[in-house]
Amino acid sequence: MGVLEAEAGGAGLRARELAGRLGLESLPAKVEGVRSKMKWLVERGWLAEERPGVFTPRRAAG
Repeated sequence: MGVLEAEAGGAGLRARELAGRLGLESLPAKVEGVRSKMKWLVERGWLAEERPGVFTPRRAAG
């Protein structure tokens, strides 16, 4: 189970929350780096962004 699944409780996480849970400082540059990577994972189908800025694991089809 990944950080998003374990910590989100099904509601998803914002980049600032995930950065903190990963042990990064809440500096804008760090948060934006996490957000950029999360958007990249959305484009490749690993994450879902069901609401703007809220990321959840992609659910398997089927």
